[in-house]
Amino acid sequence: MVSITLGPDNEDDDNATDGGRGTGVITRTEKKLKKPNMYRVLLLNDDFTPMEFVVHVLERFFQKNRDQATQIMLHVHQYGVGECGVFTYEVAETKVTQVMDFARQNQHPLQCVMEKK
Repeated sequence: MVSITLGPDNEDDDNATDGGRGTGVITRTEKKLKKPNMYRVLLLNDDFTPMEFVVHVLERFFQKNRDQATQIMLHVHQYGVGECGVFTYEVAETKVTQVMDFARQNQHPLQCVMEKK
């Protein structure tokens, strides 16, 4: 936002030598943008979803290569939960919905959730 104030230096002085133009003051106010909250997208382990399907989900929806996807899948298998990525709220929500819909279409009980980082 920019505000400009123009006016004579001394309004009571009829002998002003600036031709009535006055002096100007420019004030510049800049808004600081706040970083958006970030959300972790997590896969939860279950006893029924095939490991290969989890790897496929990670490759398809999180752009992981085969090695990265396999490492995350093994982490989910061993520890019960694994992080797929960190995103803004809208992106995280979309990814969770895509994964859950895809798992249901393929008749797998895979769970995907998001949590604030």
